[in-house]
Amino acid sequence: MARKNKAGIDPRYLDKERAALKRTIRKSVFFNKKELAAINEYCKRFGVRSRSALIRQATMEHILKELDENHPTLF
Repeated sequence: MARKNKAGIDPRYLDKERAALKRTIRKSVFFNKKELAAINEYCKRFGVRSRSALIRQATMEHILKELDENHPTLF
């Protein structure tokens, strides 16, 4: 049996969770000059250090919101 940490969670379980969340698929997105300027201004104004994390978060929030609002109904 694996040794549990202070929180009582099996380290093998934590390793599996980390591996499942690892980002291994790359997608490219093209922006025009105005779009990139807007992203850079936002990052500068609000102290965002990772533009990729900002774009990923904004994209996923939009996608999940749309999926939630447009879920299939029976009637």
